Amino acid sequence: MGDVHEYRVGIEWTGNRGTGTSGYRDYGRQLLIRAAGKAALEGSADRTFHGDADRWNPEELLVTALAQCHMLSYLHMAVRAGVVVTEYTDEAVGTMRQEGLGGAFTEVVLRPRVAVAEVSMVEAALAAHAAARDACFIANSVNFPVRHEPEIVVAGSA
Repeated sequence: MGDVHEYRVGIEWTGNRGTGTSGYRDYGRQLLIRAAGKAALEGSADRTFHGDADRWNPEELLVTALAQCHMLSYLHMAVRAGVVVTEYTDEAVGTMRQEGLGGAFTEVVLRPRVAVAEVSMVEAALAAHAAARDACFIANSVNFPVRHEPEIVVAGSA
């Protein structure tokens, strides 16, 4: 059996407008997300669900967790493969289908754009994405496809 890790977060609802949840439109969806030693993160529902568009919603945080986990796993795999990464960006997109009151994500597509130091590293850089996909704890925990559409460029090239 492998190592067990525990992650603790706290949430605090801050959307009580004075009457609590007396009606569906009578309360705010604002909340604070906290973890020991970190700045609080302001959250809310998606605007579609009467949330505050200026705050992070859980759907965005899920897509963010997948993109961040892949990036961190990828950087590790790049080092192991001898690939020098000089830049990494991602424009991830998650698709969720709502049905009635519930719903589910149908897929997340990660679009990492990676710059490597030398042209000789391009093939290994591309292969490191597959290794990162297998290593990402978050992607291995969801029940929908997480697709990858990586782009590898050589640093300093147009």
